[in-house]
Amino acid sequence: MSPQTTAKKLTLKDVARALKVSTATISNAFNRPDQLSAELRRHILSECQRMGYHGPNATARSLRTGRSGIVGIVLSDNLSYSVTDPVASEFLHGVAEVFDEQQTHMLLLSSAPHGSGYTQLPDSMVDGFIVYGAPIQSTILSRLLQQHKPIVTVDFNWQDFPAVNVTNQEGALDSARHALRQRPQQVAVLGLRLVDTDRVCRVTQEELLDASASVSIQRLRGYQQALAEVDVPLTTDWIWNIPSNSLKFAQQAAREALMSFPRPDLLLCMSDRIAQAATQCAQHLGLRVPEDVRIIGFDDIPEAQIMSPSLTTVHQQNVEKGRQAARLFLGLTDDTQVVIPTELVIRASCP
Repeated sequence: MSPQTTAKKLTLKDVARALKVSTATISNAFNRPDQLSAELRRHILSECQRMGYHGPNATARSLRTGRSGIVGIVLSDNLSYSVTDPVASEFLHGVAEVFDEQQTHMLLLSSAPHGSGYTQLPDSMVDGFIVYGAPIQSTILSRLLQQHKPIVTVDFNWQDFPAVNVTNQEGALDSARHALRQRPQQVAVLGLRLVDTDRVCRVTQEELLDASASVSIQRLRGYQQALAEVDVPLTTDWIWNIPSNSLKFAQQAAREALMSFPRPDLLLCMSDRIAQAATQCAQHLGLRVPEDVRIIGFDDIPEAQIMSPSLTTVHQQNVEKGRQAARLFLGLTDDTQVVIPTELVIRASCP
């Protein structure tokens, strides 16, 4: 009989009987090593390897306990974007740190519309959801609610579910106040997902999304508050909507703004990636940053401090945001609403 055939036939009870220990001891050796001495765990794992036993059956354990040990991370963007975007990848890093400590797994789920326009989430295999960013499809949230599983939201609030947010409005307010210490001739805002459209366009007040579900609206309110404090006008003609945080769309919006009349000499950008595109566009048009146009971002991604000129931006603690979301989900904290502060970082693009 081959080792593969033998391994398939072995059960937890078989191994426990052979090693003269309880089934709980075998299970702990694989799943809860802190419950055993290091010497006993090494012995059990060594003997299991020799016998061809590779651990308790995960499906059977899930059926018995009603838990899979897997948490669905519902992403508002597609998977390829989320794993390459610096902000999203830092958030996932923070989640992974806590999940590694707690022996919990994550399943990345994109809520972004596919070719059919409908997204099917494999909800049956997860214990609950961490929803990172308000889904583009409004039906996603109602479908999650129907699962009657734990939910934690990040970067937006929904009903009474636990949530993790950052001080978006305050961060934008601080950055705009700093920029307005030198009064501009014309201000333009390069916004991110301010309205429900897939086009780069200027916005109208009636189209703006609800602030509770949009960090961008919160940032816009911060900019508007700072501008109102010093009586600098900002009409919607000078606010651009960028549908996704990509260089392609950001470059289009930046070019439109910088070729407008009068040309803006201050760009308030709702992400560092947008600010990076705006800087490249300004330089391509022969403009000097910050002499001809000052640029401020939001996020403080790693590239912000090494680009030329280095970017004045708002630092948000993306890794900590992920840690806090994981702790909330796993019940490792008594908090239900976590708000993480932001911090203005002044660099060369807007000294």
